[in-house]
Amino acid sequence: MLPTLLLVLAGVLVGGTWSLYKQGASRRAVLTTGLLAALATAGGLLWLLPGEGS
Repeated sequence: MLPTLLLVLAGVLVGGTWSLYKQGASRRAVLTTGLLAALATAGGLLWLLPGEGS
């Protein structure tokens, strides 16, 4: 369930990043939101990979 929630969060953050960019927000805000989106995506995908203890 958690990987799905992380991927949903990533989608919302990507949309927020695009919206901030289109509205002309500061570069720092756009990069920060984009970085959070990338981290949420990576976390969700890595959680889905099979590993030890699965």
